[in-house]
Amino acid sequence: MILDQEGLGLARAVVLAASAVGRTLATAESLTGGLLGATVTSVPGASLIYRGGLITYATDVKHTLGGVPAEVIEQDGAVAATTARALAEGAAKRCGADVGLALTGVAGPATQEGQPPGTVWLGWSVTGGESGAQRLHLVGGRPEIRAAAVREALELALALVQGDVPQQDGAPE
Repeated sequence: MILDQEGLGLARAVVLAASAVGRTLATAESLTGGLLGATVTSVPGASLIYRGGLITYATDVKHTLGGVPAEVIEQDGAVAATTARALAEGAAKRCGADVGLALTGVAGPATQEGQPPGTVWLGWSVTGGESGAQRLHLVGGRPEIRAAAVREALELALALVQGDVPQQDGAPE
């Protein structure tokens, strides 16, 4: 599954904007299973800005590969602001990128950790130590939720590579 034209257009904009300012990007994905990275790398020239991605689908892999501290997973779970933020930081660090993005959440059809389908946390990290997370409430079936999460991540990536740091929305729940 590659994203629709809107998503591909956003990916092109991210690649062009990051190339123009010399910033690099890395991703960590759970519910999207690599769809964000696949969408970015479908754009010619992505190799100039995309350092790599981590697919941390299983909760324990969020710790072992993604760098999320074990105590964060134990305390807050896999679907949490703290987890998304740590995943974004882990992706940026492990891949040597200026900007790290992470998606963790519930695509459905069942709930996870008491969270309904469509509950997604989008984490971000930029060089200099700023990081955060935004909660998304997405609707639709599994494919729609995954595609919407990727589009949201691409919109955030575009803002971040252009130097716009979003407001914080990430108090642990």
